[in-house]
Amino acid sequence: MAVSQICPGLYLSSLDSALNRSVLSSRNVTLVVNASGLEGVSYPQLDGLQVLTVPVQDQPHAPLGHYFDLVSERINQNQTGSTLVHCMAGRSRSPALIMAYLIRFEGVTLRRAHELVLEQRPFIRPNAGFWRQLMEYERSRTGRSTLRMARTSGGVLPEALDNLEDSEDLDPSAAYCVNV
Repeated sequence: MAVSQICPGLYLSSLDSALNRSVLSSRNVTLVVNASGLEGVSYPQLDGLQVLTVPVQDQPHAPLGHYFDLVSERINQNQTGSTLVHCMAGRSRSPALIMAYLIRFEGVTLRRAHELVLEQRPFIRPNAGFWRQLMEYERSRTGRSTLRMARTSGGVLPEALDNLEDSEDLDPSAAYCVNV
């Protein structure tokens, strides 16, 4: 699963896929969000390709949340083509950034944003620090939380809060990502 389409016009991948000319051109990518932690990455020369670099390492204390609004706004403003968000493996930083976008511009809860990304890329696993930052982002944007951190045999992972209405009564068959 090299490139995952999260919704029309929004893709998630690893660094290797983001450097592939045919991946970018076949998906009409005009904005690449580089969350790999590497600066100065040399992308294929394509007309109109813009790159936004998020200089954050995949560490629980890294301030990825400082980039949630900036990245979300750039994805939302990219009307000329598709957006590809990537980190090194497409498992932690890039899915977290996409979930923040879904919260802000698609109006979904963090719980639903996680479900949407997980459906398309089943091996995502943002680190615990990024989950905490996403939960704070959800609280700041919506005034509530739909997930909490819980200790499990697999480590500290997000857990759905069952006492809330399931994802604000969202219709599971509804189309999201209409703004992309």
